[in-house]
Amino acid sequence: MSHQIHTYTELQQQIHDDLRIQHPEWVEPNGESPKCDSYEARLTEMLDTLTRRGSNEGKTDTVRQTIREGIA
Repeated sequence: MSHQIHTYTELQQQIHDDLRIQHPEWVEPNGESPKCDSYEARLTEMLDTLTRRGSNEGKTDTVRQTIREGIA
């Protein structure tokens, strides 16, 4: 069941949680997940870059492509 995301912080937390749920094999016994952390950082960089450009054009496609490349 999904819920609406209202803030950037909520989006980051949702991505953080979802990556760990979808890929439990990436989570170490101590709860750390360098692979998830790496994907989160890459996505944050991508979103920051797009935000600085101020363009809405292609944002969704770019984010989806980044996620697909990272998980593949």
